[in-house]
Amino acid sequence: MMKHLFLSLLICLGFGSCQKETKPVTFAIVSDIHQDIAHDAEERLSTFLHAAEENQVDFIIELGDFCMPKEENKPFLKLWQDYPGEKHMVFGNHDMDNCSKEEFIRFTGMQSPYYSFDKGDFHFIVLDPNNIYDGEKYLPYDKGNYYKAEKISLVDPEQMEWLKQDLQATDKRCIIFSHQSFECSSENREDIRKIFEEENRRAGYKKVAVAFSGHDHTNYMKEINGIAYIQINSASNQWVGEKYACPERFSDEINQKRPALKYTLPYKDALYGIVTLTDKGMDLKGVKSEFIAPGPEELGITDRSQPLVPWIEDLQLTF
Repeated sequence: MMKHLFLSLLICLGFGSCQKETKPVTFAIVSDIHQDIAHDAEERLSTFLHAAEENQVDFIIELGDFCMPKEENKPFLKLWQDYPGEKHMVFGNHDMDNCSKEEFIRFTGMQSPYYSFDKGDFHFIVLDPNNIYDGEKYLPYDKGNYYKAEKISLVDPEQMEWLKQDLQATDKRCIIFSHQSFECSSENREDIRKIFEEENRRAGYKKVAVAFSGHDHTNYMKEINGIAYIQINSASNQWVGEKYACPERFSDEINQKRPALKYTLPYKDALYGIVTLTDKGMDLKGVKSEFIAPGPEELGITDRSQPLVPWIEDLQLTF
């Protein structure tokens, strides 16, 4: 008996610990499907949902610019709502182009502009930078009011205080979701990064590990003070505007149905990611596609400050 105990002790010492590793948490992530721009958004969403089911993920999440609350978008929304597993939504700026946040919530069933939830040994936080500051007060995005505002993409003070308290209330490793990036897009991104970094110092480890965002329709990761900020590319396209408009790419029928489509560079396939989290790190499996011709080279697009690519690359991180 003593011999068996001694051998067990040696095994534990040899492998570092007898503690059982935490169960991985997996989720499927997609962003900027743009039902009101992409003529095939339903097909792209269906592809994403099928991949989520096939990979048996713990939950799915979309990072905003999903669809406007219109009667004609109900079939698209139903695809999302009929997904049998756990699902989460994030506000995108264009989601409020023709409505208030309250109207979008009523239409989609989204639980709140910002919130948090636990899954396994991880704490997930959804933030909402879709606010403007008019010089006196913070106001939520509402019927496109941000188009004329000077200070946009802001996390309001009340939400920042909630964030501090929410972070301090958990002992789990934290993963952040937002539409606008706290690396480059949110106007008070430095204030938010400071909250993340101060919590990591207080906790004594990399408690806030990863922040996912969409909005910019690009693909890259940048680490700032130990935190990985990951851009999730659009599921559908990149916006290029009137300068590079291409009405010849699609038929007149499609252009009439989706007038803004000609101002985009559409991707051939739906882009999304499957993420696996463990106590050791993160593994992101992305989708690679190609542009539907003509692409950026044929159109002479050379004025982009961020990667203009039709893919979400695989990525591995160590915590």
